[in-house]
Amino acid sequence: MSIDAAPRPDTAASAPRGARPRWIAGRAPARPAPGAAVHSVSAATAALLGLVALGALIHEPVLIPPLAASAALVHCAPALPLAQPRSVIVGHLLGAAAGYAVAAVAAHGSAWAAAVAAGVTLALTTLARTPHSPACATAVVIVLQAPAPGRFVPLLFGATVLLVLTAFAASRIRRAAPRYPAYWW
Repeated sequence: MSIDAAPRPDTAASAPRGARPRWIAGRAPARPAPGAAVHSVSAATAALLGLVALGALIHEPVLIPPLAASAALVHCAPALPLAQPRSVIVGHLLGAAAGYAVAAVAAHGSAWAAAVAAGVTLALTTLARTPHSPACATAVVIVLQAPAPGRFVPLLFGATVLLVLTAFAASRIRRAAPRYPAYWW
């Protein structure tokens, strides 16, 4: 044992009988107030319903699974870097670019290529300082589903802008809601 290392107390021995050791239990975030939970969940649901309505109006699928994850982030965790407009919009566009680039090199529909596209997206969003995990899923959707880029990319861009604007509006409706965004760019 090094002289710099302090002996660790046995957390299992010091915990009350039946309690989980601290390193397993962790510290979960506080439960949101009921009003805050209802506000963020209803705002996210309304934004997603808006995407469905827009899709029905133009006869194009606008709601894709990664956008549902983005809606959850911007409405339920508006202070996170992953939820900021720069990350949402640019992240999804980088995911689309990575998805189409990988699909051009590899076979469309390949799960292997989809995994590579997600990794490339993660690298690009990290380098661009636009972290947004749902963008990785956008790349996967593109490789597996092969949507036409001329239709898909503008719809994706519009949908991400709509999600950001609904989060902005929702944060102003309820006084106690955290202000969104923390920063625009």
